[in-house]
Amino acid sequence: MRRIILVGYMGSGKTTLGKALSKATGMMFYDLDWYIESRMRKSVSQIFAERGEEAFRQMEYNMLHEVAEFEDVIISCGGGTPCFFDNMDYMNQQGDVVYLKATPETLYKHLLMAKVERPLLKDKSPEELIVYITQHLNERAPYYEQARYTLDVSVLDEYDKIKHSVASLCTMLNIEQ
Repeated sequence: MRRIILVGYMGSGKTTLGKALSKATGMMFYDLDWYIESRMRKSVSQIFAERGEEAFRQMEYNMLHEVAEFEDVIISCGGGTPCFFDNMDYMNQQGDVVYLKATPETLYKHLLMAKVERPLLKDKSPEELIVYITQHLNERAPYYEQARYTLDVSVLDEYDKIKHSVASLCTMLNIEQ
């Protein structure tokens, strides 16, 4: 029985690597935000708009506790998940937590491409975006750094880079592909 939990800032590649790792290992993949959306039948943006962040974080906490009980899974958490309640302690108790660490510049490149999909980022200029990412990452890094493992991720824009990162994860976690 194995649980691998991926944490990191938005745009760090948690979903991309989670899917690729799932394919390489045969383990089931769950993106926590998608799981919440499926269960609530609303997008995370809608939940935030209708109920506010506090209600969303409580939902996220409950769903994390549900998904983290599954066996032989890879879970990709939202960027804020580790920063609320005792979520980081809980995740470390439940499985192998991996922090996908990226520089603000790398995150900026990833998020710039998907800016319209991220409500917190959509109205920011490129200059505002890099400042926001840097400040926000600095606030969240102490939580992320509580993970048992850290994988430095570079721009995951090519299949070979994703494949290399999956191989690194498998080696780090002693998983056969």
